[in-house]
Order: sequence, then C-alpha cells, then structure tokens
Amino acid sequence: MFNKIKTCATAKEIWEKLTQIGEGNDETKEKKLIVAQQKYESIKMKDGETMTEFDERFSAVVIELTILGKEYSNRELALKVMRALPRECDVKTMAMRKFKDLNKLELHDLFANLKAYEF
Repeated sequence: MFNKIKTCATAKEIWEKLTQIGEGNDETKEKKLIVAQQKYESIKMKDGETMTEFDERFSAVVIELTILGKEYSNRELALKVMRALPRECDVKTMAMRKFKDLNKLELHDLFANLKAYEF
C-alpha cells in the first residue's frame, strides 16, 4: 500500500489516492451500488435463520448502500423488512403496520420488537 502513496506530496493527495484505491472509480462505485441494490431487493429471511442473524444480514446491506450514497427512509426499511419475513410473522407485521408510525420507527427498534415476538 505504501508504494502506491509514497509519491504523494500532501495529505490531501494521499487521502484521494487511498479513497480511489478503496472505493474505485465512478464506474466501479456504480456497479457496487447496483449489486448492493439487488441484494436489498432480493433479501428474504432464510429458513432456520434467527431474527438476530437476519438483522445482522439486513443491516450489513443497508450500511453498504448508505456508504455508496443510497439511503432509505425508516418507512421504506420497515416495509422491506416486513415483506422479507416468513408468513408466520404476518400477524405481527400487520399489527405493527396498524399501530406503529413506520415513518418514525428506527430499524433497531423494529428488530428489537421482532426479536421479542420471536421468543
């Protein structure tokens, strides 16, 4: 890594070079964003997966998208999670849609509620 930045004269040049190495050029970033959005769109809770495991997997995709410049509202995230859950969670998700303000429901609060229901 040092060999790639040793010719840089300023901290700004070093930072820009490291950013380019880590993130890639605009085309690379766009491709990473497309892949991350595909992961987001296709995510479903797997058979035998715990709510904690799904929370970690879903949150990793959301963080990846945020880093790439794509953000979703609380409502969009909550609805996506609810659609990704298995059918046995339908009663819980219907109740949450009715009684919770999805615009204000943070992702961690949603998963805390779902984890309590899982027990």
